[in-house]
Amino acid sequence: FFFYLQESMHAYAANVYTSVVEELMKGKQRKFIAVEQEFFRLWWDAVATDTHKQQVHQLLQEGRLEFVIGGQVMHDEAVTLIDDQILQLTEGHGFLYETFGIRPQFSWHVDPFGASATTPTLFALAGFNAHLISRIDYDLKADMQKNKKLQFVWQGSPSLSERQEIFTHVMDQYSYCTPSQIPFSNRSGFYWNGIAAFPDPPKDGVYPNMSLPVTDTNIHLYAQTMVANIKERAAWFRTSDVLWPWGCDKQFFNASVQYSNMDLLLDYINKHSDEFGVTVEYATVGDYFQAVYSRNLTWEIRDSQDFLPYSTEPFQAWTGFYTSRSTLKGIARRASSLLYAGESFFTQYVQKHPASSICKCGALRQLQSLRWAVSEVQHHDGITGTESPKVKDMYMNNLMYGMFNVKKLMASIILDMNNAKKNGEVYSSVYVQDSGIQDVDQYVVVYNPLAWNITTFVTVSVSHLAMSVYDELGHSVPAQVQSSAESHSTYDLYILVEISGLSYRKYNVKPSNGKQSAFIGRSVKYKRKDVTRADQQSRQLLPVINNCYQILFDQNTNIMHSITERETNRTVQLTQEFLEYHVNGDVMKGPISDNYLFAPNASAVPVSKAVGLEVVSGNLVTEIRQYFYSNVTSQDYIYAVYTRLYTVPEGYDGKLLCHRIEQEYSVGPLELNREAVLRTSTNLNTRQLLYTDSSGYQIQKRPFKAYVNNTVARNYYPMVQTAYIEDDTTRLMLLAERAHGVSSQGNGQVEVMLHRRLWNNLQWDLNYNLTLNDSSVVRPVIWLILGTKAVTNILYRTGGLALEHRPVVMFGALSGDKPKLPGQLQQNSVYSSPVTVPPNLHLQTLSIPGWTYNSNHTEQVRSIRMGKQKEGDADFSRVLLRIRHLYEVGEDPVLSQPVMVNLKSLLTGLGSVMVVEERSLTGTWDVNTLKRWKWKTEQYPSKGFSNTAETSENCIVTVHPKEIRTFFVYFQGH
Repeated sequence: FFFYLQESMHAYAANVYTSVVEELMKGKQRKFIAVEQEFFRLWWDAVATDTHKQQVHQLLQEGRLEFVIGGQVMHDEAVTLIDDQILQLTEGHGFLYETFGIRPQFSWHVDPFGASATTPTLFALAGFNAHLISRIDYDLKADMQKNKKLQFVWQGSPSLSERQEIFTHVMDQYSYCTPSQIPFSNRSGFYWNGIAAFPDPPKDGVYPNMSLPVTDTNIHLYAQTMVANIKERAAWFRTSDVLWPWGCDKQFFNASVQYSNMDLLLDYINKHSDEFGVTVEYATVGDYFQAVYSRNLTWEIRDSQDFLPYSTEPFQAWTGFYTSRSTLKGIARRASSLLYAGESFFTQYVQKHPASSICKCGALRQLQSLRWAVSEVQHHDGITGTESPKVKDMYMNNLMYGMFNVKKLMASIILDMNNAKKNGEVYSSVYVQDSGIQDVDQYVVVYNPLAWNITTFVTVSVSHLAMSVYDELGHSVPAQVQSSAESHSTYDLYILVEISGLSYRKYNVKPSNGKQSAFIGRSVKYKRKDVTRADQQSRQLLPVINNCYQILFDQNTNIMHSITERETNRTVQLTQEFLEYHVNGDVMKGPISDNYLFAPNASAVPVSKAVGLEVVSGNLVTEIRQYFYSNVTSQDYIYAVYTRLYTVPEGYDGKLLCHRIEQEYSVGPLELNREAVLRTSTNLNTRQLLYTDSSGYQIQKRPFKAYVNNTVARNYYPMVQTAYIEDDTTRLMLLAERAHGVSSQGNGQVEVMLHRRLWNNLQWDLNYNLTLNDSSVVRPVIWLILGTKAVTNILYRTGGLALEHRPVVMFGALSGDKPKLPGQLQQNSVYSSPVTVPPNLHLQTLSIPGWTYNSNHTEQVRSIRMGKQKEGDADFSRVLLRIRHLYEVGEDPVLSQPVMVNLKSLLTGLGSVMVVEERSLTGTWDVNTLKRWKWKTEQYPSKGFSNTAETSENCIVTVHPKEIRTFFVYFQGH
């Protein structure tokens, strides 16, 4: 019923929909479910005839074709960010509602490798009535199956609890594919169309592995086999309804042979139902859940415990994909972050400059190209790194193309707005390549995509050491120049920027003639040290200090020794080393690692016997460069760490900047069958308890568990944005800009898997080119925050988002040499007043979706029935706004409080708010008409406030802990 993204997919998926729609029309009893909209939309836009389209409308009305999930893809749950999960769901739902007036109400998350606790909350917020998963630990599934506990009501969020709970069905051991063994033949059963062969289907219509057709002589045997399997499964569930999935990956490309055989079989069983004790019918997922719901049973509640990690056998822990293809994971997140910036930038521009010179429809297409690319890579064989190199390249190309489009759009908006000001500046260009400043006199344009004021550094590469930086008013801006670790021909220029929410500023950067120039970072190189022969007696410690921390390096080894948090004067012993897990590549010799699986041979092995050290220090930035060599005489290093500590001058709010220890790693190229980790060891008594985030939404507790087999790999967890360890007083926080596998393999330790390079001879991996021979160098960034729980609590939510949404930097050249008087330049904001939310809220979405659907459901359905929903122009008057509360109930005395927000005054900078409608998560429901099924549970007493929509007439909303609230906003004059 759903498909892997392989190269032949487009040809194959198109075939499925044509074939299925035609077959559904031939029998009133036939049904089908469709999941991923990316493929359906490709078919709908490029292949489907007018007749097909009419038939789809009819089948949807009859309930015989059902869209489940309805997102662009079936997203991965372990390594994706909640923002991107919501984006891809919203993209698919917008298309379905606009085209058919339908809103999916059930999930079918059968293939993600493990199930997260964020997903049930997401689907509840989207208006779903039930959730369905399959891939959970084999041993846990066996146990739940035996005790009839595969169905429960899941309260995925501790703070939202019963208000956003959802009934969840876990598939039994047969999972989502029909069992193909039939005892009366050595051919397979139930897969009558065989195995897909595209793009060149066989001329005679005979595909490989076509199942034994149903005939008069074998129909009784077929029926017995099917009924026996149904009865085996019935024993594992509480109701007498059995969900029997018929299909598998890449099926139904020749639906006529599928349905004609199944018709015969179902008829036969129903004619002999007295004998078999079973009746069967074609059903959608919705039909099944409706049947279970109407039984009115009382269900057990599951709390926010998730189903990660996931193992299929004792030595098959699916924890390798948390790190596989780290470069793709990094680009996917950069793309998502750029899209976030581009959306709010464009939205403000349209509201403030209705008579603009930029073609809005073209601009929307540029944004849509990145929406599509970011949505598609969330697929469970996309960002996971579990695709072939060819498919990975497709994802990368689509992401790069979309990013190029959005950067081009942002540059043209800046150009348009500045030239419209007519204030003596004429831009010849605003361009966005990632290199630095070439010409003599240039502008750096910096946009802050967050709805908070930020103070941070942006880095641009320059060709001179003596540089000056000025703001719009001609005032000097604090900056520092130093030699680049990466290149011998350029320098890094760090500019201290202070920017209001959703605003941009322009900085003039020029070579200085002696006055007001930037600070210069001076480099000191230390001798390479042999770590194995370090003299412990005469320890020489080198201090590096800013206002928040003192970091000591051991000069015997050139390795970090300790960090002191200066406010509390608490010192934590802290060392970092790179290690490698060696893994087996020969299936004859034991378990293997691949794109999916992590199967270490033994404990990790330290990689370097010698460490080189260089310290570059200046008034604003101190950078510690460590190079790790396999021995004292090696020429090249495979590992490096660049640690940066920032000093914030008086008069700037440097709380977040001062508290982060920024680390950038350079890892690779690795040798074959090596998995690289950075292990940070402290003297914190953590009892080996680790905390990791779930999709950047909530924190999960990860106690270390001992297993009979494969303990190392089964204690790896995904870190999407955050991981931490702590003792009674102190917490060490890690914030990441891409997903990694993370684990605590010892007390006081946290290790992060940064890179993998593997090759094995498993036939399946070879067939699909899934051996991960990844010879790249990866450069991930992690911010460390060390402090009391109270301090880190305040910093880590804003810190994680500040890392995720670093400012967008663009370069502009001035034409002509008009003198610029300070007074002529206008202030920094895209519009007069910046958008700012309190520090416990996050402005999660501010965009113009462009959908043409009517937000009144009755009207929308009527216009579709009357065929009026044809290609209308995109709607630029509807703004999509989402606000998220970052904290859990009781997490912080101040920040965990509900927040009242006046949407009118929040958005006053964009214009005058006329109407606000509160909507479901993906925008397709008016929250006042959304009534989800209430499943009976052994209910706890209610938490006090109900989930009714509280949007009052005067646009004031109260946002409670962990809520994500979605609105349509309409402004005056649009």
